[in-house]
Amino acid sequence: MNIKPFGVERWMDLYETTCKYNIAETCVDSMSLRDLEQLVGEPGTLDSLIFNERMTYGEIPGSHKFREGVASLYKNVEPDQILSTNGAIGANFLALYTLVNPGDEVVVIVPTYQQHTSIPESLGANVKTVWLQRNKGFQPDLNELRETVTPETKLICFNNPNNPTGALIDPETMQQIVKIAREQDAWLLCDEVYRHLNHDDEYAPSVVDLYEKGISTGSMSKVFSLAGLRLGWLVAPKELIEAAYDIRHYNMISCGKIDEIIGAFALEHKDKIIARSRAILKENLEILDEWISNEPHIDYVRPKAGTTALLYYDMDLSSTELCHDLMAKEGVMLTPGDCFDMGRCLRIGYAFDPKDLRAGLEAFGRYLRKYDHTEA
Repeated sequence: MNIKPFGVERWMDLYETTCKYNIAETCVDSMSLRDLEQLVGEPGTLDSLIFNERMTYGEIPGSHKFREGVASLYKNVEPDQILSTNGAIGANFLALYTLVNPGDEVVVIVPTYQQHTSIPESLGANVKTVWLQRNKGFQPDLNELRETVTPETKLICFNNPNNPTGALIDPETMQQIVKIAREQDAWLLCDEVYRHLNHDDEYAPSVVDLYEKGISTGSMSKVFSLAGLRLGWLVAPKELIEAAYDIRHYNMISCGKIDEIIGAFALEHKDKIIARSRAILKENLEILDEWISNEPHIDYVRPKAGTTALLYYDMDLSSTELCHDLMAKEGVMLTPGDCFDMGRCLRIGYAFDPKDLRAGLEAFGRYLRKYDHTEA
């Protein structure tokens, strides 16, 4: 298999452990297990759940309790429509590997997480892209999508909320995307790892609750602040789950038993965790808004959901050059737009401790002052 290097992951590996200010982080402020117990008001519970548990494999498709917790995140999903996976990254890979064959036509709404383009390409698919446009608020162009999807299209891939833009597809547009897929009998794979992190109180429906050939992937990492569990899920119609289960036997057997116990416990208290995550994002988005309003070199489309946004700059250098120089001068880590094949922009994460966000933005601002008297 020939596959492109994973731009974002390689970049994160380069500086994530050595930067002074990591404002590229995309998970909501990570919790310890003690933090989790305190948040939900059940101190000591995880000790009793974990330490007497025998270290067998457990239930191979995922513990029933964990899959029940995942099912509770959807409206019309049963536990037997769910497989536990090694994060959403494992779920995406499993879905794509199960569905895509050489010569298949795959349509991908971009920018997105690179898996959705590079894995189908590596499997020999004909990958066609539909780009989200800044001047349209990063909402999909339905006319372009309709023209791109054909009777040969096997699969349409996208993520919602969108990484890296922070856009959230409005309900009417989502219904139209489903209609386009249904008209051509195409599968619809939506990476929903940031679902539930919309910046208003409106419920964001999952693709699996809207379409009979919808596929959803998610994880405990972004929304639930438990990336260390490395636990995610694939939700799909039963026939696809059965096919994916056969493939899954070859590369992971099962997820960790302890991880699923902790994951199930967290999902029992999902409302409290989601409320915490939204509160952090609300405070931090106000911080980011204020900083951008006072920074002459930076502009953005205000994100509507998720934990990321694209910052557009007016200097004449590549985003990779800028990010290397910013790291060298101030120790600030951002993600180059080049990782998403996008020019003159940077991806920022804004879901961690507010004081760390303020410090990182202050350092970024110091760096930008050297461009105050240069022409773009």
